[in-house]
Amino acid sequence: MSDLGLSMIDDTVNETNNWLNTLGQDLGLNHQHAYHTLRAGLHTLRDRLIVEDAAALGAQLPHLIRGIYYENWRPDDTPVKTRSTAQYAEELGKHLADAHDPDPETAARAVFRLLKGKLGSGIMQKIRDSLPGDVAEDLFDAS
Repeated sequence: MSDLGLSMIDDTVNETNNWLNTLGQDLGLNHQHAYHTLRAGLHTLRDRLIVEDAAALGAQLPHLIRGIYYENWRPDDTPVKTRSTAQYAEELGKHLADAHDPDPETAARAVFRLLKGKLGSGIMQKIRDSLPGDVAEDLFDAS
């Protein structure tokens, strides 16, 4: 597409592939399962954030991943109250239906690791502070 002067599209596709490759290597997943894991992790996180924090995180994501992140979002239904690591993992697990997908807690930790590696510490501290204490400690900090 860069022949058409749309290098921005090429760049975001390359960046998205980089994110998927990083997550896939971390978890031993192929591209398809890395995509499902990233999508599930982003949606589970997004739905537990207040609208302002969800938008702040979305603004930091590469264009294509931002589209995945906002897919089917209903801001009026957020934040979903999660009080425990088990509840967070259960919700994430609802999006991971394939037998090749990682278990939900492993997926959550890997997505948090990916976000911490790709995004600035300011937004990640804001996200951590938005999570319930045990979710922050068991999943975010353990990533």
